[in-house]
Amino acid sequence: MPPPAPGDREARRKDVSEAVWTVLADKGFGGLTLRAVAAAMNVSTGMLMHYFPTKRALIAHALDLLEVRTAERPRRARPAEGLPAVRAMVLDILPLTPQDTARNRIWVSSWDIALADEELASEQAGRYARLRASIRPHFEAAGRLAQLADERADAEQLAATAVAFTHGLVVQALFDPGRFPKEVQVAMVDEFLGSLGVR
Repeated sequence: MPPPAPGDREARRKDVSEAVWTVLADKGFGGLTLRAVAAAMNVSTGMLMHYFPTKRALIAHALDLLEVRTAERPRRARPAEGLPAVRAMVLDILPLTPQDTARNRIWVSSWDIALADEELASEQAGRYARLRASIRPHFEAAGRLAQLADERADAEQLAATAVAFTHGLVVQALFDPGRFPKEVQVAMVDEFLGSLGVR
């Protein structure tokens, strides 16, 4: 079968991405194969290989797609500068709704695959660096507004701590949702941020 024409290729790219997302949502990265995506599109594996010649290319696309879908998700309004904005960002990450839970399950399922590939691991590290960088300005604002208990606290380190706390809570909530329902997660976030703030 000849490769698709450039116009057709771009026209089909959205369909391919939707099929990749469908497989991720249903099976996670462990079930992401060329065969599964082809079946979701009702096309041959050979046709799909015009887009992804290897499984690694498919996985790299899926990670990029996951980042885009995460960035495009509905978000809470940032109520105020400083710690209230950090709180909103952290709550946006946690598995507090079925949609958030599904997205986080996909993220967690990607870790093993990314860790096994040096380039994918580096790209994933870049994603987390961007997340930390997006939170850091809000800690800087918290410092300027005298919201922090330690006025000398380093905003970059606080952002790293907040991301580490958040992802740890994500994992706990995914594996033990009965112990970590929505209200418990929110309370833990408030306790964590309260420990950083002025008392």
